[in-house]
Amino acid sequence: MDTMRDRFIAITSQLLAEEPRLAVVLADISADGFAPARRAHPDRVINVGIREQLLIGAGAGMALTGMRPIVHTFASFLVERPFEQVKLDFGHQGVGGILVSAGGSYDWPAGGFTHMAPGDVALLDTLDGWTVHVPGHPDEAEALLREAVDGDDRVYVRLSLQANRQARPVGRSTGSTGSTGFSVVREGRGGTVVAVGPMLDNVLAATEGLDVNVLYATTVRPFDGAGLRRAVGAGPDADVVIVEPYLAGTSTAAANEALMELPHRVLGLGVGRAELRRYGQMEEHLAAHGLDARGLRERITGFLRG
Repeated sequence: MDTMRDRFIAITSQLLAEEPRLAVVLADISADGFAPARRAHPDRVINVGIREQLLIGAGAGMALTGMRPIVHTFASFLVERPFEQVKLDFGHQGVGGILVSAGGSYDWPAGGFTHMAPGDVALLDTLDGWTVHVPGHPDEAEALLREAVDGDDRVYVRLSLQANRQARPVGRSTGSTGSTGFSVVREGRGGTVVAVGPMLDNVLAATEGLDVNVLYATTVRPFDGAGLRRAVGAGPDADVVIVEPYLAGTSTAAANEALMELPHRVLGLGVGRAELRRYGQMEEHLAAHGLDARGLRERITGFLRG
């Protein structure tokens, strides 16, 4: 299976030939992969070098002229380092664009904490009007990217090396509310677990044999509050666990708001705040944060029995 980043490069290169208003802005990351597209479209594939503030500014400037920019680099350099430009150049100026990140929370541990961005979605949560996609498979990344290219809004697509074995339907055909709908993967009566993007396989393994709902989310903003309320049902109270591949608790406020009229408890599982200073491997980071199947089962069962 190709990676999400590989698929992103291939599909975007194809879309450049089909969509004359589409442009790609790079900051060295993935420049080699886009080399053929840059030769074919030198005026619409721009590499600004290691200048992330300029990366965002150039993309927003293109949007002001009516183009649809895709702005791409590692998540830490796309959201965290140039955050002021994201806030002002896109948000304050009221223009749309597509930010596509790579690297996730710990995809390249050898790069150290400078190349990790567990707080990216929480940081974007401080801004208005962003749609946030977290695909769990290359096929899902492709579908969500194609949908984003067709629009004019502000979209963040978070790619990762971690992926589920099986792709699931996403996009406009998913759920009653379009791409924002959480899909039901497993039904139960003993609580609801929301698995975000590449967390699904580990969540399914962790909840095997448990009488719980499992919802799958590839779009976390806007948050599908209506879908969560449907899943918890009409009982007197609700227990919800949200498993996200970034900062733990990022979506607990959204879940609490969705369930505010119902007595409920929410547990947010994800990447902890403490920095893990030994590089290790991605699988070791998952285990250290309790996001492997064993760690998830311990914490989910402990919470639901509480």
